[in-house]
Amino acid sequence: MSNQDLKTAFYYQLKLGKKALKLHNFEASFYHLENAHILGQKHLIRHTISHYWMLIYAMKSKKSKEIIGQVIRIIASLLFTLIWVPKGNTGGTNVSPIKKMPIRKELKKYFKFNASF
Repeated sequence: MSNQDLKTAFYYQLKLGKKALKLHNFEASFYHLENAHILGQKHLIRHTISHYWMLIYAMKSKKSKEIIGQVIRIIASLLFTLIWVPKGNTGGTNVSPIKKMPIRKELKKYFKFNASF
């Protein structure tokens, strides 16, 4: 898999998350937004975009803790993405923002080309 494949997969997961959000399928939406976060977290713009859409999810699902957490994570993504990100972190307030996590099984293929991640 190439960096282009990673980018394509990111935007596909983002699209699925946005589509589910539009249908008020919040559980599916958040799952796909988490996948997008994992796929985009090493890229400044994509990382920030994933948190932006998690913020939109939080507002639409009326989750105040998630709203506050995503505002903080948007700022952190702008400041720290180029320095360090916790591998595999899903990006929601249900996990520590500094916790490394295993890459989800369905996403592992996108990281085989990049041993540094």
